[in-house]
Amino acid sequence: MFYGIEFPAAGECGDPRTLAEFARLAEEVGWDGVFLEDYAFYHNDTYRSVPGAPTYDPWICLAAMATRTERVRLGTAITPLPRRRPWKLAREAISLDHLSGGA
Repeated sequence: MFYGIEFPAAGECGDPRTLAEFARLAEEVGWDGVFLEDYAFYHNDTYRSVPGAPTYDPWICLAAMATRTERVRLGTAITPLPRRRPWKLAREAISLDHLSGGA
């Protein structure tokens, strides 16, 4: 069995540097995967209560996470394909794959 943890790419702790540190810590304590949601905006109450809470591109965050990890699997928990250009998403995914060494 494998275990993964999911972080939001939004709010005060959703910036790429913080998420990279979270991914490093998750790997250090034994998590098998670290995932982000790929949403244009967030609907949950946590971010509704903070008007103008920053949101970050999950693929940029995953790239930052790849620079701080070696073993943990990285990815998105959901990616709404209709709102992304397939060729751009393919380039982002292959770039992340190469940056992370396939993890």
